[in-house]
Amino acid sequence: QVQLVESGGGVVQAGGSLRLSCVVTAGTSSTYGMAWFRQAPGKERSFVAIINGSGRMTSYTRSVEDRFTITRDVARNTTYLQMNNLKPEDTAIYYCAAGHSYVQYPNPSMFDSWGQGTQVTVSS
Repeated sequence: QVQLVESGGGVVQAGGSLRLSCVVTAGTSSTYGMAWFRQAPGKERSFVAIINGSGRMTSYTRSVEDRFTITRDVARNTTYLQMNNLKPEDTAIYYCAAGHSYVQYPNPSMFDSWGQGTQVTVSS
C-alpha cells in the first residue's frame, strides 16, 4: 500500500557528505515510523536510523550516531538522512522503510514497505 522512493545516493570521497531522501508516493506516513537501513555486498541488511511519525524521536546505530541525522518533513511526505563524514564502511545500498510503530533499534522484519534503494559509495 505504501510506496517509497529513495534518492540522493552517489559516489563521494571519505569525509564527504550526502543527503538521502525518501518520498512516500502512495499511502501516508503520518502514523508510520520511517527508517533507513543499508546493505553492503555479502552482508545482512542492517539498521541505520529511525524517526517516529511526529519526528520527535530518533535513534541511530552506534556507528553513525555522531555523523548521520534523520529528519522528516511530514507535509512533503519526505524523510531525509543527512550523512556527514562518510567512511568507506558506509558503502552500501540504502533503503527507506515504513513501519507501523517506532522502535529504537528495529530489525528489517519489522517493516513491510520498502523503497528500491539508492547506492552510496564512499571511496578512500
